[in-house]
Amino acid sequence: MKLPPIRPQHWLIFAVVAAMFFAWGAWLMRPQPAAQPLPWLAQWQAEVLTPLADDRLSLVHLRDALDGELWLQPNLNGARLLYRGELQDADGNWSLEAEVGLEQAERESLLAAAGLKPADKELLLGSQLLVPLANRPIVTLTLLPPAPLDVARLAASIGQPRLTLELAEGQAWVYPELGMTAHLQDEQLYFLYAVPRHLLKQR
Repeated sequence: MKLPPIRPQHWLIFAVVAAMFFAWGAWLMRPQPAAQPLPWLAQWQAEVLTPLADDRLSLVHLRDALDGELWLQPNLNGARLLYRGELQDADGNWSLEAEVGLEQAERESLLAAAGLKPADKELLLGSQLLVPLANRPIVTLTLLPPAPLDVARLAASIGQPRLTLELAEGQAWVYPELGMTAHLQDEQLYFLYAVPRHLLKQR
């Protein structure tokens, strides 16, 4: 059986399709722009994260790095005292929440002084207790970006993690030297969580 001759317009279609595939392949292979580091994170690594990892970050030192207010959060253990503030960034403000270390008697005393019960809603204390509690340690710190963030920007800021853990939902990048874990899903950073280094090892 003799095949029909290929007409000139068919060659033109083949050439156009080939050119489209070539252009698409070149687009896929184009060099990706380098991720931009978070401009404030290097300073925070030195002033906040490393001291926290060394278990020597106090409330007054955290306040020096970021203005905030104290919140009293009732619970069955008495109360949690939280320091909250917003960290300014070009892409939007990050939310910070840090827990102030207190003795059990201090938790119960704060709860009684505020007239709160364990099931009550949290109470804004403002800044009046910042001076008397200035030297209390920070025991946990959480940072939330204004929106899920390309995790490559974190790597560009502080390097690749020492350890990667698979979670029920997403992954955790672990930085043991900073006592910090980064929680992400689909290559997007959702929050950073930091504790003194010795507590991270226990986990």
